[in-house]
Amino acid sequence: MIDTHSHIATNIEGLEFVVLSGSNIEDSIANVEAIKNNPKLKASVGIHPQKTSLAGRQAISKIEDLLINNKEIVAVGECGLDQSNLPKSLFDKRDLPKQEKLFEKQIELSLKYNKALIVHSRKATEETIEILKKYKNLRGVIHCYTGGKKRIKDYLSISDNFYFGIDGNLTYEDGLVEVVKNIPKDRLVLETDSPYLTPVPHRGEENYPNNVKYIYQKVAEIWNISLEETEKIIDTNAKRLFYKI
Repeated sequence: MIDTHSHIATNIEGLEFVVLSGSNIEDSIANVEAIKNNPKLKASVGIHPQKTSLAGRQAISKIEDLLINNKEIVAVGECGLDQSNLPKSLFDKRDLPKQEKLFEKQIELSLKYNKALIVHSRKATEETIEILKKYKNLRGVIHCYTGGKKRIKDYLSISDNFYFGIDGNLTYEDGLVEVVKNIPKDRLVLETDSPYLTPVPHRGEENYPNNVKYIYQKVAEIWNISLEETEKIIDTNAKRLFYKI
């Protein structure tokens, strides 16, 4: 089993590997340091759209320096667009051009260094798709996919190497179950987004990477196949996403 998106580097027992997602420069540096001590941890480096105001002109250069000096990094992100009204985002419509520019710069880094792209898109599906469609040969994942059934085809048309990341809310949101039924089996990866989105039966508690097993179990139920077969399919997808196997 593989957790393709976490912000926590502990509780990874029983997993093949865990991808630590970068949200800002400090997190990205910490991810690179963490993987030196545990081969099961894989690093992604990037700047979350809610951190746009803190990015500064030198932020992309710092991310690029990490990519140049740490070949083992597997992805760029999480990066993208966020038009939510969550208090922590303090989103202002005037910030969207800044988010778009920062997103595009990180897309370009993923292509330049041949890394997977981890995309965060919240209440900005149409805008995200329009930006991604500008680029060729993308390899990436829509983290915590919330675009519904109708947008699946749009994302599939971007690239043959684009995936959908599904999280613990699959275990308690019926609408997401219907979404998973419409995602091709070879385009699905699973993630915890630890410490958030804790799946049933631990909903309400802090989330950890090893809880990804409950998401695997739910997908096996939806697909009506064995857990072992589900694990084989999902893990192959994750390795193709991050390692191009």
